[in-house]
Amino acid sequence: MHITADSGSTKTVWMLSDGTAHTPTHTQGINPFHMSPDEIRRIIRGELLSSAALPDASAIEEIHFYGAGCTAEKSPVLQSILQEFFPAATVEVGSDMLGAARALFGDSEGIACILGTGANSCLYDGQHIVANVSPMGYILGDEGSGAVLGKTFVNLLYKGDHEDTKTIFEQETGLSAAAIIQRVYREPLPNRFLASLCPFIGQHIDTPWIENMVVDCFRLFFVRNVSHYHRSDLPCSFVGSIAYHFAPQLRRAAALEGYHVKKIQQGVF
Repeated sequence: MHITADSGSTKTVWMLSDGTAHTPTHTQGINPFHMSPDEIRRIIRGELLSSAALPDASAIEEIHFYGAGCTAEKSPVLQSILQEFFPAATVEVGSDMLGAARALFGDSEGIACILGTGANSCLYDGQHIVANVSPMGYILGDEGSGAVLGKTFVNLLYKGDHEDTKTIFEQETGLSAAAIIQRVYREPLPNRFLASLCPFIGQHIDTPWIENMVVDCFRLFFVRNVSHYHRSDLPCSFVGSIAYHFAPQLRRAAALEGYHVKKIQQGVF
């Protein structure tokens, strides 16, 4: 039995395979850059090992984990934790970017991108990541991500002339400016909270200023990330819930910046 895991900051999809059947199970996101080893252990013990889809841990022979925050420094930490729970398995931990590139392009060259709660991109040669612009996280970067869309939306909502939308937003979400400040500055995982505003953004995408905001955020993703690969001749492909649900706006932004989007899919699987 093999497991391939695709993990973002919000959720992890664990795909179990016995060679013929493929069964997914889900846990919250595992990010070794932001989480302590004990937090990761609690998720694996409390959510993954309790899943009805998972057989006896001793039956797992291989684990391939691709995740956000799986840097060269942090990957060995996660690999060690997984080995604790699955001692019979061979464990490989790689970046979510490598997993996305393999899923999107296989053995072909291209620019692979992730737009989910966070954002990332790379230049992929068909086997390896040969260049990667640091996304810098949702405070300093992550242009086009769910967290940054949410952050930009809230800023424009409360600092712009959008009273009608603000009234609808507060009625539909039960949030206020004070509640948002509480969630962002005084509670954990503000990036997930900001990304959680994207369903509202999507439901009201026909509002001109909201659609323009989304397109502008995506344009910044190309300007501040993709353009630095200097390969506008290559196709760009995307994984992630934000790319998938805002595909028309993403394709529009790409065209405005001179890029061709080949493929957009919600997840690696």
